[in-house]
Amino acid sequence: MTITIAINTDSINNLDISPASTVIEKIFQEEAIVSQEQQLRFDIKYALEPGDPRELSEIPEVRLWFVRLDARYPWLPFFLDWKAGEFARYTAMLVPHQFSAKEGIQFNPEALEIFLMHKIFILSDWLKQQGLPSQSRLKSLAQMLGYELDDAFFEAF
Repeated sequence: MTITIAINTDSINNLDISPASTVIEKIFQEEAIVSQEQQLRFDIKYALEPGDPRELSEIPEVRLWFVRLDARYPWLPFFLDWKAGEFARYTAMLVPHQFSAKEGIQFNPEALEIFLMHKIFILSDWLKQQGLPSQSRLKSLAQMLGYELDDAFFEAF
């Protein structure tokens, strides 16, 4: 069952993450959070000036809202709907990038690697706390961003 977090211009401009917090806290009231895995989507309504060609991930106010959200819920990628592109969009909100007409989004490679490793370590610890297997989930997360993690990597921590 897809879960949607609706955010608007006012929430973004006021750095008000309560629309997301309300939904996320409700997820934790469920008995099995694993049933909510990869079910979360964002419906972002942000007012742009007519003719403004920017993508949402290019707007500093929107990015800052996501930075605040990520600071509160650093394990949120577990719940994002990867198949619908939510993890890629979430990553774009947090990692420097450029758009290319031919190649689409181009992340800063070093920033992307740091972001990915940060998420791997956070999610590894969080999944263990939840009593959930983590290695295959984390490998899949890395693959979404074009990285392959070897099994030996997980033996290091």
